[in-house]
Amino acid sequence: MAETNNAGRGLFESERAFRLLVQGVTDYAIYLLDLNGIVSNWNTGAEKIKGYSADEIVGQHFSVFYPPEDREAGLPAAALEAARRDKRFEAEGWRMRKDGSRFFASVVIDAIYEDGVLVGFAKITRDITERMQARFALNESENHFRLLVGNVTDYALYMLDPEGRITSWNLGGQRIKGYLPEEIIGQHFSRFYTPGDREAGKPARALETARKNGRYEEEGLRVRKDGTFFWASVVIDPVRNDVGELIGFAKITRDITERRLAVQQLENMQRQLAESQKMDALGQLTGGVAHDFNNLLMAVTGNARLIKRHAIDHRVVKAAEAIEASVRRGAALTRQLLTFARRQQVDPVLLDVGETVQAVREVLATVLGSAIKLEISVPAGVWPVFADPTELETAIINLGINSRDAMPDGGTLTITAENHRVADGEDIGEHVNIKVIDTGAGIPEDVIAKVFDPFFTTKPVGKGTGLGLSQVHGFVNQAGGSVEIKSKLGAGTEIVIRLPRGEGHAGVHEAEVLAEGAGTVLLVEDNPDVATSSTVLLEELGYRVKWVTDAESAMREIERDGIDIVFSDIVMPGKLDGLGLARNLRRSHPHMPVVLATGYSDASRKSGSEFLLLRKPYELHELSNALETARSSVA
Repeated sequence: MAETNNAGRGLFESERAFRLLVQGVTDYAIYLLDLNGIVSNWNTGAEKIKGYSADEIVGQHFSVFYPPEDREAGLPAAALEAARRDKRFEAEGWRMRKDGSRFFASVVIDAIYEDGVLVGFAKITRDITERMQARFALNESENHFRLLVGNVTDYALYMLDPEGRITSWNLGGQRIKGYLPEEIIGQHFSRFYTPGDREAGKPARALETARKNGRYEEEGLRVRKDGTFFWASVVIDPVRNDVGELIGFAKITRDITERRLAVQQLENMQRQLAESQKMDALGQLTGGVAHDFNNLLMAVTGNARLIKRHAIDHRVVKAAEAIEASVRRGAALTRQLLTFARRQQVDPVLLDVGETVQAVREVLATVLGSAIKLEISVPAGVWPVFADPTELETAIINLGINSRDAMPDGGTLTITAENHRVADGEDIGEHVNIKVIDTGAGIPEDVIAKVFDPFFTTKPVGKGTGLGLSQVHGFVNQAGGSVEIKSKLGAGTEIVIRLPRGEGHAGVHEAEVLAEGAGTVLLVEDNPDVATSSTVLLEELGYRVKWVTDAESAMREIERDGIDIVFSDIVMPGKLDGLGLARNLRRSHPHMPVVLATGYSDASRKSGSEFLLLRKPYELHELSNALETARSSVA
């Protein structure tokens, strides 16, 4: 009997402890239903979650927890039937609290059997509203992200599996690379690389770098579906799961072709600006010294002429001629600098290209020597050009000298000309291409960009000034054209001078004629040495000379009469310079011929063709021609 009592008491205590456990649970609603779904007991968790006390809900049908629409749909009965049939029913859905509010519930209904007979149902309900909201928010976020990625058009955003096969594709990939998703998903991403990059194993190295370093980034050429190329910015990131296993790669590609072109254009503009600034600095430097330097040369050439006139010893004559040759080289050096800096005063005329090239044949043949064959081919029908004849001839000779130095063991120099039409771009229009081609050693790539720079030369010291090609560059640009150079080591060099087509009938620039002068020249020159040299030349031409040092003195001398022509320097002290003097004379003495001379000045550049201008140092025949031209123009 005692054992029976102890057993009964133990069962009672066990049931009591179980009831206390169930009643003490607050996060779950745990209660029993009879076979018809009537609530037969109620725990604290049920009261907390659903809002009913035990007295209010025990005896009620559990369908009261369902929303009206679910009750009408028969979901409570279906749930019990499923639990009866399958011994268990699980679901998630909306449920109702006592106050009418709704919560999202996780529901489990278990069938309860006693001695093999179904006696009711155990129902467990948990409020998972917060979890559901979080899951819903996550799903929304994932959907938004998928929509975002899928609809981005400026970037190709897609996934690769660990082997590099494409597993997803967005609109940006379709727009940039041209493939539809069904065409590209499952294909290896290496098809976007150029054939050369694929052969070099670049796609595999990209994935390996991303795997090892956690990221791969580069810019390079990629290929679209239609075979065209574009410049791409590429980022590849490895994608790993929660345990660190590599499950694929995220790849971002952007077409930066336009940006790259913009950067290149900016760099070109910066180079052009630097070139412009360099040219301006060179022009200011050259302009600053050209006037004084040419005045010095003028003094030297006049005195050399005087020495020749009175010399008896032929060695003295030879020495004077050598001085004159040096003066000419000095004058050419200054002229080349001014031409390169685009500050040289030029006298463009309509030129027949064939006749101009033939005019320098003899000089070129002498310069080149017997080891180099000279071939000139300018077909009939080549258009004329509008350019300074002296500068064009000098440019061709300079190119010939450079070609000669590139062929120390001999070779062939070919000069040709052809008509050239450009349909678009910076050089649009009709041009004449003058080509100078040699079979020399060629020019290295790193040197080509520098060959037009002043004083740059690869020749030994004393073998070149570094101004030959700079003169060509300056002359061509000043004439509104362009110059191109193509060269390959061991395969010779081709230089193309491209000049705009001129209109009208052209002939070769006529040689100057030395004429016998007569009359009185008023020489206006503030530099005594230059005045002495100019007087020597004028007297050699047969003129009488009166010399004054400024414009005011010149005006007074002209009023006394007896002056047949005025020959004035431009740069002089006083209120009026030579240009001002010439303009005053045009008003007060319109029939007085005037010739201006200058080593270089801004005033001469601004005067244009207003007055006849003679550049220092000038030759005797140039002086003669200028004076005769001025006198005939007012006759």
